Amino acid sequence: MKREHVVLQEKISAFLQCDQERILKALEICGDRAADTAAILVDLGIDADAVIAALVLGGFMERPLPESVEERFGSVVSRLVNGAAKIERIPVGNKTNREAQNIRNIIFALTDDIRVLIIKLAEKLQALRVLDSSPDEERKSTARECLDIYAPLANRLGIFWIKDEIEDLSLKFINREAYQQIKDLVAQKKYQRGEFLGYVQDTIRAEAEAAGIKVEVKSRAKHFYSVYMKMRRRGKSAEEIYDLFGIRIICDSIETCYTLLGVVHRLWAPIRGCFDDYIANPKPNGYQSLHTSVLVDTDGEERRLEIQIRTREMHQLAENGVASHWLYKKGSSKDMVDAGDISVVNRLKDWKNGEQAQSPGEGESSGSWLEEIKREILRDSIYVLTPQGLVVKLPPGGTPIDFAYSVHTAVGERCIGAKANGSIVPLSAELKNTQVVEILTSSSARPHLGWLETVKTSKARSKIRAWLEQNDNPHAAEKTDKAAEKKKPVLDTPPAVPEKETTNTQLILQPLKSVLQVRIEDEKNLLIHFARCCNPITGDSIIGYVSRGRGIIIHRANCTNLANNPEFENRKIDAAWENAGSGLVKRFKIDARETANLFSEIEGAIRRRQGHLLEGRLEEVPGLGGKGTNRLSGFFTIQLSSAEDLKPVIKNIRGIPGILGIQQLN
Repeated sequence: MKREHVVLQEKISAFLQCDQERILKALEICGDRAADTAAILVDLGIDADAVIAALVLGGFMERPLPESVEERFGSVVSRLVNGAAKIERIPVGNKTNREAQNIRNIIFALTDDIRVLIIKLAEKLQALRVLDSSPDEERKSTARECLDIYAPLANRLGIFWIKDEIEDLSLKFINREAYQQIKDLVAQKKYQRGEFLGYVQDTIRAEAEAAGIKVEVKSRAKHFYSVYMKMRRRGKSAEEIYDLFGIRIICDSIETCYTLLGVVHRLWAPIRGCFDDYIANPKPNGYQSLHTSVLVDTDGEERRLEIQIRTREMHQLAENGVASHWLYKKGSSKDMVDAGDISVVNRLKDWKNGEQAQSPGEGESSGSWLEEIKREILRDSIYVLTPQGLVVKLPPGGTPIDFAYSVHTAVGERCIGAKANGSIVPLSAELKNTQVVEILTSSSARPHLGWLETVKTSKARSKIRAWLEQNDNPHAAEKTDKAAEKKKPVLDTPPAVPEKETTNTQLILQPLKSVLQVRIEDEKNLLIHFARCCNPITGDSIIGYVSRGRGIIIHRANCTNLANNPEFENRKIDAAWENAGSGLVKRFKIDARETANLFSEIEGAIRRRQGHLLEGRLEEVPGLGGKGTNRLSGFFTIQLSSAEDLKPVIKNIRGIPGILGIQQLN
């Protein structure tokens, strides 16, 4: 049997027999690295489900997870495995500090069970421990990911020994020269200062015993990465950093902590400005301790020394953070930490029992505590993903329009719709944490004045306003006379007819967007086309279909083509006539010879009676054998002020050279 497997079997001897059997069953499918990861979790005191999940993840690191995980190991293990796999799919790469913070936050947002985060921390720590044999580029990339993403997560969860080891090993692979220099110096200083540290420990023990206080006194070396950061902050070499060691005093009660603080300050003079009371003011991750720095006089030489004072429970929390929730002394209560005494990260009841139904007043489940942690961490932002897995940070209430402009200004200016987790959503929808957002774009789309009321980010608002001021005259006028201009429709100038293409099925004229007639959910000014299969007209019950690349197609609600479309349910979107009662809307079919400026002449004939062209389309009529016919056929939708204008408009259109026929559609 492999060494790693033997070590794990020895470590799980304290588990229930049934849990040991489940772990050994998972051990059969995993590799050596997964067994070592599981051993780290056992050292943290995590329950059997998390240990099994780590083994399963390691067994399928290079291949898809089987659907039988839940059947073989239970729903809890399956949920943990899927949660950890979801985090692994987030691309990291080289990130700025802000991008790294966004990734850390979305990892929190994606997590429904905090054991998932602890599994990932153990997995990354084990990866660093065996990284020496990997290529140099892989070593640096993995170390940078762990340093930027997972060390801060360990700090946030209060698991300091994992944070320290991740930071030290990351430094080793990122800057091996600095790491080795600090390591050698600490080893040298430890030998030189052994006598001094022994004197300090003996003095504290003697004074505590005289006061009738039972204490445990230890010396400790600062971890290498913290020394490295001090070198960078102070601009000094390793030889110029003197506080490489510290003293930790562990006692039985909070009152005793403050008594010992007085004892230490009577023995040695405290350094002004170097005292922190993290018992009265815990850190956000729950860390509690008294920190003081003193000047110790030995043989006429004053040496600076940092001393920490804490209770045993505080020490356990400081070392293991949220993981200390599972740790308890034999024969004592699992709930050994008073939930009212520590911060939200550590206010956790027994999660194993929390998964079972609880009666009111019996405590809260892990899920509620995790949600509280999320609210504390993510209170000012939401984090969503692009389809490629990149993280985008938005303010609460951020919309797909904000998302589009965060990705790129050009994406925002051309967006016509959005999907969240694969489902069509309005552009005004409020996005939620961890949604995967996809923006639908079109080269014919443009920003809309109403977007200014929807967006939450200053970038989106300023870009929309700048575009409208540059390209949209009605918007510029609106600044001087808002009330009047809001009532005026904004219409696109129709493009000229391009030269004839060689293929007889080529679309000759791109259809105009409708900015008046149809409202898509709560949005106007989206790129739409009217379906030619059912030719919807004003008054018909209509529905939208989100096409690939052509925007939204408007069909009659009872269109038979939609009923036969297998993608309809996933791509449908609510649509309604906009301003249907503000004028007469008519739709025509036109046949014509291909002539220059035909489209412009049709629009001019409509405008002469103060009408508006809402949508128009002309296509070449194919001939036999694919030959050209020089004939065009198309559909036009117009809006008129009154029915009296209808006949004059039809007459004007018929009078255009090249028009062969015009037919009003019912």
